[in-house]
Order: sequence, then structure tokens, then C-alpha cells
Amino acid sequence: MSPLPKLSRREREVMDLVYELGNATAARIQENMADPPTYSAVRSIIRGLVNKGHLVSEPDGPRYVYAPTMSALRARRSAMRRVLKTFFGDSVEGAVATLLELREGGLTPEEHDRLQAMIEQAAGEGR
Repeated sequence: MSPLPKLSRREREVMDLVYELGNATAARIQENMADPPTYSAVRSIIRGLVNKGHLVSEPDGPRYVYAPTMSALRARRSAMRRVLKTFFGDSVEGAVATLLELREGGLTPEEHDRLQAMIEQAAGEGR
């Protein structure tokens, strides 16, 4: 499957909201946007996301309900790949180090144990 086209800032905002809400109408998306544009502008952004293959629509009476075409897990992985490449030169170590620096108060013992287990599992799988 070929990658979906990249998104503008506003398109990313709409996609983030649709993932957060699960699915949504244009009016609900507009209600939840920071500094929302006009309803017509929101509909235009949504139309572009449908045309790019990021959203699908389903009629619900007089309006349409929009949902993402990609699972949240797949979208997260795709976003992380872009972040790793763009900001960390594909360095997982650099990304994890930055995340740990950002975490005030450090990791809880449970988080530390879970991360350690993930690292050990990945090493056992040759990753």
C-alpha cells in the first residue's frame, strides 16, 4: 500500500480530532478546533482529506460522519517514523533520551519495568 499524501497543519489538526473523537461530523470537528475557521473552510479541509484518502464519509441523515481510513496504531507508527527521520536522524536512542528528559519526575517503577521488558523482548527478536 502506498503512503498517504502529507498533511497541512490544519489537516493534521482535523485528523487528530477525528482520531480523538473516533468519528465526527464537520460541525463537531469545527467545535473542537483551536481558533476554528468557518464551517465552509472546515468542510473544504475535510473534503481534501477524503480526496487524499485519509478520511471516509458515511451519510447520517442530512449530514455526513467522517472516520479515519487508517487505524490509530498505524497512524502513530507512521507519525513516529516521520519524527524519527526528521528530528532524530532515525536514532531511536535519541528519541527515547529526549522523551526521558521531558518526563518530569522520571519514570514510575512500573513504567521502567515495562520499558525494560520491551527492550529485552526487542533484543531477543533481533530488533
